[in-house]
Amino acid sequence: MQEFTTYLLLGFEHISDIKGFDHILFILTLCCIYSISEWKRVLVLITAFTIGHSITLLLSALKIIVFSPYLIEILIPVTILITSISNLIYTPTKNQQLLHYLLALFFGCIHGMGFSNFFSAISMNDTILIELASFNIGLEIGQICIVLVFFMSYALLNNWKTIEQNNWKIFFSGAGASAAIILLIERI
Repeated sequence: MQEFTTYLLLGFEHISDIKGFDHILFILTLCCIYSISEWKRVLVLITAFTIGHSITLLLSALKIIVFSPYLIEILIPVTILITSISNLIYTPTKNQQLLHYLLALFFGCIHGMGFSNFFSAISMNDTILIELASFNIGLEIGQICIVLVFFMSYALLNNWKTIEQNNWKIFFSGAGASAAIILLIERI
């Protein structure tokens, strides 16, 4: 049980650590196109991200895939930039909703690769499924907390001064794109 708790906390800290703000920025950029009333879609979206994240963690921990950490550190801001740009052209139709989920899943794979070397180093291969499950539950709880704070902030700001959803989306997409470009320049 202690192992489960340890990896649960590790997953939570991984996503919510301000030092790893690129993950937080990605989650906020991913969710900013939705309104509070669309919380079910947001939950499916961040779960798709978690599933992608867990797939690459498992595959890399089992040494099925190996990749360049340098390349992944460059690709992570690219996922933020692509998400930011797609937000500006996204219109919520059923086909595009599915595409958005698939993008979150794929980008979750890339973000998972960013943590996989560390995870592989601390993982015990005989209990990897427990470790992976508890880590990803912690990750999901952390993402839900981030999204809750995000939408509560939007609601509070909206009570103070009305903010149209489109303006909210443009602001966070622009901030996400700007931060992603800065991260890309730093990492290259």
